[in-house]
Parts: sequence; structure tokens; C-alpha cells
Amino acid sequence: MKYKTIYFLISAIVIIPGLFSLVTHGLKLSIEFTGGTRLTLESVQSEPRFILDEFEEFSPAIEDQTDNSLTLKTKVISETEVQEKIGSLKQQNPDLSLSDFETIGPALGQETIKKTINALVIASVLLLAYISLSFKQIKYGLCAILAMFHDTVIVLGSFSLLGWFYGVEVDLLFVTAVLTILSFSVHDTIVVYDRIRELSRIHKGENFTSLINQAVTETMTRSLNNSLTIIFMLIALFLIGGETTKYFALALLIGTVTGTYSSTFTAAPLLVVWDDLRSHRSS
Repeated sequence: MKYKTIYFLISAIVIIPGLFSLVTHGLKLSIEFTGGTRLTLESVQSEPRFILDEFEEFSPAIEDQTDNSLTLKTKVISETEVQEKIGSLKQQNPDLSLSDFETIGPALGQETIKKTINALVIASVLLLAYISLSFKQIKYGLCAILAMFHDTVIVLGSFSLLGWFYGVEVDLLFVTAVLTILSFSVHDTIVVYDRIRELSRIHKGENFTSLINQAVTETMTRSLNNSLTIIFMLIALFLIGGETTKYFALALLIGTVTGTYSSTFTAAPLLVVWDDLRSHRSS
């Protein structure tokens, strides 16, 4: 743990760009959060710009495009209005049709944001209570939660940057990925903490930092082997999976990598910092 300052510096270098993007640009939210309409047009024969011009008053944006279909995201529009627009486009697209239509009101979008925040807060509080009670010391719970927030901020910051530069949106699948990352991050941290507790019982009176070093060394191979199996699967899913699951897999991939790192190089060093601060106060 003598290199803990370097570990924290690496975390800061990764976190700061994403945090800056979060503060200045936020996340690019999908219609599940903002409200709006998603519609898919089939048998599109004209240039997409002609379709966009027709829906111009509803601020259209292309969400997906294939050889003969086009998925648009717009402000709230009724299905009747969409059919009228399709009628106007029939001259250039004789077989144009509406294959999918979904509208989410702004009120429902705001409710989704509230539920998402509530889910994250509830999960954090329950994990803090569980870990603190399991290890009978609050320092384990607080350090694990700080490491978990470390992973969450990196994922959120990464997607803020992706939204800023590449227009990547976050949806309910992204929320699912974040909640999954929370559990994975804490799970790996608990393995390290449990080994520290076991060594503390075996080697009573030994220096706490030495015990942490030994615990990290003994659990690192297991953590890497466990994480690599997940990472390889997620890379494959990201590369060859469908468009709807592509960024879900990417969020999980980023979270798995950061969770593996933080359990060893953030959660464990935080215990050392906690112990050092307590020693300084008591001396």
C-alpha cells in the first residue's frame, strides 16, 4: 500500500474529464427520461433529409437507420399526425409505412428520473448498512461505498463524454447496467475485505497495512480470473451484439474493469487512509 497515492492519482486522472463533462454537459437522455416520440418508418426510398424536413416542426433526430428503414426520435407527436406526414411523403416513397410507434409524456419521463435516483440511493444505503453490520465496523461499509461511487462516477462520466462527442444516449438499460455495476463492485470489494478480516483473526496484533497487503496479494489472482471471464464476454457482446444492447454491454464493460481496479486499488487503500487518520487523531 506504499503506492496508494499513485493509485488515487490514476483514479483522479480517469475521473476528472468525465466529471467535468457531467457538470458542463450532463448526460444525453433518451426519451424514456425526457419524453417524446420514437417512430420507425419502413420502405424508405428517399434521402433521410427529406424525411427530416417533413418532421422539422417536431425536432426530429435519426436514432437508427438501415437499408430501407429509419427510426426517428421527435417531440411528442400523435400517430394521426405521423400518418399525415407519411401521406405527404408517399410521392417519393410509395410503400412507406409506420412499423413502430412509441410516445412517452414528459411527466412520465420525470417520474422515471425520480425512480432511478431513488433506486440508487436505496441500493447505496442498504449496501452501507449490510457491509457495516457484516464486518462490525463502519469503516468497511463507508470505504466500500466510496469505492462503489468511484466506479459509478467513471461510468457516468464516460457516457457523458460519449454523449458529448458521439451523441450516445442513456436509457433504462443503462440504469440497469449501473445498478448491476454497483453490486459487482461491492461483491469484489467484500472478497478483499473478508480476507483482511480472516488475516486479522489469524495474525492478531500485526500491522494493519501489512495485513491489507497480504490480503490483496492473496485475492488478486482470483479477482482477475473472475473479472476476465466477464470482460471477454462483454467485449464479444459489444462487438457483435445488436444495436439495442451495444451500449448496455459497454457500460457493463467499463464498470467491470473499474470495479476490478477499485476493489484492490481504491477500497483497500481507503482502509489504510482511514486507519492512518485514526492513528493521527489518537496520538
